[in-house]
Amino acid sequence: MDLITIDEVDIKEKRLFIRVDFNVPLTKEGEFLDETRILTALPTIRHALREKAKVIIASHLGRPGGRPNLKLSLERVGRKLSEILDREVFFPEDSVGDAVKKVAADMPSGSVMLLENLRFHRGEEENDPRFAKKLAGVADIYVNEAFSMSHRSHASVVGILDFFQTACVGLEFKKEIENLGRLVDNFSRPFVAVFGGRSATEKIPIMESMLDRLDTILIGGAVSNTFLKALGRQLGKSVTDQIALYSAAKLVSSASARNIRLVLPDDLVLIEGDLKNYSNSFIMSGKIVPGDATVVDLGPNTLDSFTSRILKAKTIFWNGPVGIYENDEFVKGTAAVAKAIAASGAFSVAAGWDTIMAIKKTGYEDKISFLSRGGKAALEFIQGKRLPALEALERKLK
Repeated sequence: MDLITIDEVDIKEKRLFIRVDFNVPLTKEGEFLDETRILTALPTIRHALREKAKVIIASHLGRPGGRPNLKLSLERVGRKLSEILDREVFFPEDSVGDAVKKVAADMPSGSVMLLENLRFHRGEEENDPRFAKKLAGVADIYVNEAFSMSHRSHASVVGILDFFQTACVGLEFKKEIENLGRLVDNFSRPFVAVFGGRSATEKIPIMESMLDRLDTILIGGAVSNTFLKALGRQLGKSVTDQIALYSAAKLVSSASARNIRLVLPDDLVLIEGDLKNYSNSFIMSGKIVPGDATVVDLGPNTLDSFTSRILKAKTIFWNGPVGIYENDEFVKGTAAVAKAIAASGAFSVAAGWDTIMAIKKTGYEDKISFLSRGGKAALEFIQGKRLPALEALERKLK
């Protein structure tokens, strides 16, 4: 896939419209829970500033429903960005209109403007060409640094391209395409995928789409509960995805027919009661989990099995923690998987917000080849699904 990146375009002293994803998680009080999405866009923004470009940054935050909502204003993000860049960030309090036009016209080279939340206007999510034209009217060059929005057909990532002669992608966007692409084409075998998290309904379609590529599937977390229940195991009070039971059983059969090794937990870490009220944890194997017990992590035998298979891999994809990593006592399984991937020497990609947060907690984030911040767009890319924003860029760059 041939995409032009920002460092291949003459942007010197040009006005750039850079679409980023600053949809950062916030507390109820409006404090930042994590700044990763801001930090991810910095290499592209700093490159533009070194070239003395006039940088106009656009993003959404939350779901305001097409109307202004002060709780979802990007003003606080602008303050944080100003602090990180150590320079003033102009904030015109809207994403289109006369104030935006004036700031864009008066901006000196090497300066930054952050537009207000794009989703304060219905035209953004409706991909309204009138709104797209207004956004484009203040810039010379379009830069997409929001790969995580590629699965959306919104004005700032699709319609807007009709109003620019020059378009390119950001540095992180290109990394997403290159690294995720290695899971689709030109991968080395054995190819091992690790799945965890909560929703089997979400994970099974990803597994199905990858069956022709995979040699081994390792399943943990609450997702494995659903598979175990589908195969007749009693799971006590553990979380299971009832509507995915048939799909789970079908996937087991499909994997077997293709000689793919699908590995489920042999032993489990359990607690009696709930996470807010339990005395201790214990390890158990066998088909019946006591009725008042809950699965919280993988047992040592299972982790040994997972580790041995991961260490033999040449390509690894990981989506979903394999235990309740938020609790320090039950992060051991996820830490063991991360440690094994780090030691494997394989090309490895981890995707999904919880997956990345869990890896950071274990301290192995620098040992994974690529941490994808692409969210749902990354997972759809791996499945070979249509990504409207990516298709729009490809049409533009032909």
